[in-house]
Amino acid sequence: MINKIFFFYFSAVIVAMSLMAITRRNVMHGVLYMLLLFFHIAGLYLFLNAEFISAVQVIVYAGAIMVLFLFVIMLLNLREDILKKQFIGTWPMGLVASAGILMVLLLSMLTVKTGEKGFWGIAQIESVTQTVAIGTTLYTQYLFPFEVASLVLLVAIIGAIVLAKKRLK
Repeated sequence: MINKIFFFYFSAVIVAMSLMAITRRNVMHGVLYMLLLFFHIAGLYLFLNAEFISAVQVIVYAGAIMVLFLFVIMLLNLREDILKKQFIGTWPMGLVASAGILMVLLLSMLTVKTGEKGFWGIAQIESVTQTVAIGTTLYTQYLFPFEVASLVLLVAIIGAIVLAKKRLK
Protein backbone atom coordinates (compact mmCIF):
# COMPACT_ATOMS: atom_id res chain seq x y z
CA MET A 1 0.00 0.00 0.00
CA ILE A 2 2.78 2.44 0.87
CA ASN A 3 4.47 1.64 -2.47
CA LYS A 4 1.40 2.76 -4.38
CA ILE A 5 1.20 5.97 -2.38
CA PHE A 6 4.84 6.84 -3.14
CA PHE A 7 4.46 5.92 -6.80
CA PHE A 8 1.31 8.01 -7.23
CA TYR A 9 2.95 10.92 -5.38
CA PHE A 10 6.01 10.89 -7.64
CA SER A 11 3.99 10.41 -10.83
CA ALA A 12 1.49 13.15 -9.93
CA VAL A 13 4.23 15.63 -9.04
CA ILE A 14 6.18 14.77 -12.22
CA VAL A 15 3.12 15.44 -14.38
CA ALA A 16 2.26 18.63 -12.46
CA MET A 17 5.83 20.01 -12.60
CA SER A 18 6.13 19.25 -16.32
CA LEU A 19 2.91 21.15 -16.96
CA MET A 20 4.08 24.02 -14.77
CA ALA A 21 7.44 24.13 -16.58
CA ILE A 22 5.89 24.58 -20.02
CA THR A 23 3.05 26.93 -19.10
CA ARG A 24 4.91 29.63 -17.13
CA ARG A 25 5.29 33.06 -18.71
CA ASN A 26 8.57 33.66 -16.93
CA VAL A 27 11.26 31.37 -18.34
CA MET A 28 13.21 31.34 -15.08
CA HIS A 29 10.17 30.02 -13.22
CA GLY A 30 9.80 27.29 -15.85
CA VAL A 31 13.42 26.26 -15.32
CA LEU A 32 12.94 26.09 -11.56
CA TYR A 33 9.89 23.88 -12.03
CA MET A 34 11.98 21.71 -14.32
CA LEU A 35 14.60 21.41 -11.58
CA LEU A 36 11.91 20.10 -9.20
CA LEU A 37 10.81 17.76 -11.97
CA PHE A 38 14.31 16.32 -12.32
CA PHE A 39 14.60 15.69 -8.59
CA HIS A 40 11.25 13.91 -8.51
CA ILE A 41 12.28 11.76 -11.47
CA ALA A 42 15.39 10.82 -9.49
CA GLY A 43 13.15 9.96 -6.54
CA LEU A 44 11.05 7.73 -8.79
CA TYR A 45 14.22 5.96 -9.92
CA LEU A 46 15.14 5.42 -6.27
CA PHE A 47 11.68 4.02 -5.68
CA LEU A 48 12.31 1.56 -8.54
CA ASN A 49 15.62 0.44 -6.93
CA ALA A 50 17.70 2.05 -9.67
CA GLU A 51 20.17 3.93 -7.51
CA PHE A 52 22.79 4.44 -10.20
CA ILE A 53 20.32 5.93 -12.67
CA SER A 54 18.96 8.15 -9.90
CA ALA A 55 22.44 9.45 -9.11
CA VAL A 56 23.12 10.07 -12.80
CA GLN A 57 19.77 11.88 -13.07
CA VAL A 58 20.72 14.25 -10.25
CA ILE A 59 24.30 14.81 -11.40
CA VAL A 60 23.71 15.17 -15.13
CA TYR A 61 20.24 16.66 -15.43
CA ALA A 62 19.64 18.50 -12.17
CA GLY A 63 23.27 19.59 -12.11
CA ALA A 64 24.87 20.09 -15.50
CA ILE A 65 21.87 20.52 -17.80
CA MET A 66 20.14 22.96 -15.48
CA VAL A 67 23.30 25.07 -15.20
CA LEU A 68 23.46 25.11 -18.99
CA PHE A 69 19.82 26.19 -19.23
CA LEU A 70 20.35 28.93 -16.65
CA PHE A 71 23.42 30.27 -18.47
CA VAL A 72 21.54 30.35 -21.78
CA ILE A 73 18.58 32.13 -20.19
CA MET A 74 20.85 34.68 -18.56
CA LEU A 75 22.77 35.28 -21.81
CA LEU A 76 19.60 35.84 -23.81
CA ASN A 77 17.63 39.00 -23.23
CA LEU A 78 14.17 37.58 -22.58
CA ARG A 79 12.55 40.64 -21.02
CA GLU A 80 10.74 41.53 -24.24
CA ASP A 81 9.63 37.94 -24.80
CA ILE A 82 7.96 37.78 -21.38
CA LEU A 83 5.65 40.64 -22.33
CA LYS A 84 4.62 39.04 -25.63
CA LYS A 85 1.61 36.81 -25.92
CA GLN A 86 2.94 33.25 -26.10
CA PHE A 87 -0.06 31.18 -27.16
CA ILE A 88 -1.50 32.74 -30.28
CA GLY A 89 -4.36 30.51 -31.37
CA THR A 90 -2.37 27.30 -31.66
CA TRP A 91 -3.56 25.69 -28.45
CA PRO A 92 -6.40 23.65 -30.07
CA MET A 93 -3.92 21.79 -32.27
CA GLY A 94 -1.66 21.24 -29.26
CA LEU A 95 -4.63 19.88 -27.33
CA VAL A 96 -5.46 17.45 -30.14
CA ALA A 97 -1.83 16.30 -30.35
CA SER A 98 -1.64 15.87 -26.58
CA ALA A 99 -4.85 13.84 -26.55
CA GLY A 100 -3.46 11.62 -29.31
CA ILE A 101 -0.22 11.03 -27.43
CA LEU A 102 -2.19 10.29 -24.25
CA MET A 103 -4.31 7.72 -26.09
CA VAL A 104 -1.20 6.02 -27.51
CA LEU A 105 0.34 5.89 -24.03
CA LEU A 106 -2.83 4.48 -22.47
CA LEU A 107 -3.20 1.86 -25.19
CA SER A 108 0.44 0.83 -24.82
CA MET A 109 0.01 0.55 -21.05
CA LEU A 110 -2.99 -1.72 -21.52
CA THR A 111 -1.12 -4.06 -23.85
CA VAL A 112 2.05 -4.40 -21.76
CA LYS A 113 2.71 -7.86 -20.46
CA THR A 114 4.90 -8.17 -17.40
CA GLY A 115 7.49 -10.86 -16.91
CA GLU A 116 11.12 -11.59 -17.41
CA LYS A 117 11.79 -11.42 -21.13
CA GLY A 118 15.33 -10.14 -21.37
CA PHE A 119 18.66 -11.53 -20.29
CA TRP A 120 18.77 -9.31 -17.24
CA GLY A 121 16.04 -10.59 -14.99
CA ILE A 122 15.71 -9.55 -11.38
CA ALA A 123 17.84 -12.48 -10.16
CA GLN A 124 20.69 -11.66 -12.58
CA ILE A 125 20.69 -7.98 -11.61
CA GLU A 126 20.74 -8.88 -7.92
CA SER A 127 23.74 -11.17 -8.47
CA VAL A 128 25.76 -8.32 -10.03
CA THR A 129 25.46 -4.59 -9.56
CA GLN A 130 23.13 -2.41 -11.60
CA THR A 131 26.08 -0.58 -13.06
CA VAL A 132 27.50 -3.82 -14.47
CA ALA A 133 24.13 -4.74 -15.95
CA ILE A 134 23.67 -1.32 -17.55
CA GLY A 135 27.24 -1.16 -18.86
CA THR A 136 27.19 -4.68 -20.27
CA THR A 137 23.92 -4.12 -22.08
CA LEU A 138 24.86 -0.64 -23.29
CA TYR A 139 28.28 -1.57 -24.65
CA THR A 140 27.35 -4.94 -26.16
CA GLN A 141 23.76 -5.04 -27.33
CA TYR A 142 23.29 -1.28 -27.87
CA LEU A 143 26.79 -0.26 -28.94
CA PHE A 144 25.79 1.01 -32.39
CA PRO A 145 22.93 3.27 -31.18
CA PHE A 146 25.24 4.55 -28.42
CA GLU A 147 27.88 5.50 -30.99
CA VAL A 148 25.27 7.10 -33.27
CA ALA A 149 24.05 9.21 -30.33
CA SER A 150 27.62 10.29 -29.62
CA LEU A 151 28.07 11.34 -33.26
CA VAL A 152 24.82 13.33 -33.16
CA LEU A 153 26.03 15.11 -30.02
CA LEU A 154 29.40 15.79 -31.67
CA VAL A 155 27.68 17.34 -34.71
CA ALA A 156 25.51 19.46 -32.38
CA ILE A 157 28.58 20.69 -30.51
CA ILE A 158 30.37 21.56 -33.75
CA GLY A 159 27.24 23.35 -35.00
CA ALA A 160 26.98 25.33 -31.78
CA ILE A 161 30.63 26.36 -32.05
CA VAL A 162 30.20 27.44 -35.67
CA LEU A 163 27.06 29.44 -34.85
CA ALA A 164 28.60 31.07 -31.79
CA LYS A 165 31.91 31.93 -33.43
CA LYS A 166 32.16 35.52 -34.57
CA ARG A 167 33.32 36.14 -38.08
CA LEU A 168 36.96 37.10 -38.33
CA LYS A 169 37.59 40.25 -40.33
